[in-house]
Amino acid sequence: MANEAKPCACELGDQFEYKEIGQVIEIEHIKAYVARPQTSTDKAIIIVQDIFGWELPNTRYIADLLASHGYTAILPDFFKGQEPWKTTNDRSKLFEWLETRPANNTYKEVDAVLKYLKEQCNAKKIGVIGFCWGGIVTHYLTLKYPELKAGVSFYGIVREDIEKYGLISPTLFIFGENDPIIPLEQVSILDKKLKEHSKAEFQVKIFPKQNHGFAHRKNEDINPEDKPYILEARKDMLEWLNKYVN
Repeated sequence: MANEAKPCACELGDQFEYKEIGQVIEIEHIKAYVARPQTSTDKAIIIVQDIFGWELPNTRYIADLLASHGYTAILPDFFKGQEPWKTTNDRSKLFEWLETRPANNTYKEVDAVLKYLKEQCNAKKIGVIGFCWGGIVTHYLTLKYPELKAGVSFYGIVREDIEKYGLISPTLFIFGENDPIIPLEQVSILDKKLKEHSKAEFQVKIFPKQNHGFAHRKNEDINPEDKPYILEARKDMLEWLNKYVN
């Protein structure tokens, strides 16, 4: 998540206020927010939360946005009931906190969600997106699950020293130019290594003047200078999913 110089630059940002269209369900051992389109579909998207958890209205807004574009959108509690990060937490403890929520330890939950989507929602084409911590999870999942037709990772980068460049699902990586958590040097290395090793299509895109969390933690209506980039990032997400989850 963070580097040594800036142990936590994650800000909650603008909290969205709107009426959710989805509902909360239970899938085996976890809860999940599910938003469904108005017409039947066999396409679904798994959304992986950021450090502020699955109940963050901003992330549920993205789930509802996906549902409005014809996907069954599911946002599970990948923290499995553990508390999300709070703005009142000691920022110097972020690394310690993250160790109790490893991004490479979500496979049991993903298996349960995939089973639910296939058996209960008739999903045959499934993708995944994630933000921040969820962007890291998305990267891990696109290395492992061939049934995931596409991934979109927002400002999440795997720093563990593992084999992490052999993507098997087409993946779009979105970053902000001014992200203090993810230096551009790391983004450049990711792009270079993916060109050498990825087995699937990918794109690494950097948005000018944008910070960590810009695409889902900023309200475009009160951030006019950032609005074009926020909307472009969401449009890129939708176009990527439409291209591969079909």
